[in-house]
Amino acid sequence: MKFDKAIPILYSSDISKSIAYFVDQLAFTDKWEWGSPPTFGGVHREDVEVFFTKSEGAIPVVHLALVVDDVDEYYAIIKNTGAIILSVPVTQSWNMREMFVECPDGHVLRIGHNTSCD
Repeated sequence: MKFDKAIPILYSSDISKSIAYFVDQLAFTDKWEWGSPPTFGGVHREDVEVFFTKSEGAIPVVHLALVVDDVDEYYAIIKNTGAIILSVPVTQSWNMREMFVECPDGHVLRIGHNTSCD
């Protein structure tokens, strides 16, 4: 037996708003929502899925790492979309080139690629 993948589920104050942000600002696709108004939903981009669940109270902030092939290429895709970019791509001493992006509910996405093969 093997595990195939893990799918993060982020708390959201507004599922439709979270999905729209990931689609319009972060270039994800294949959005779906459950319920009316939605209480659950998700987005997809290649092999990465992110789900959202409705929160009625305080939202605990999550830090989520996403590994991409080329963080600079991804930065070029999202930099003029209104994404909340906390830092541009920077090469770190731990063999990662990464950037930070914030979601509407305060979640922080650490997006980067491994530099040990560069």
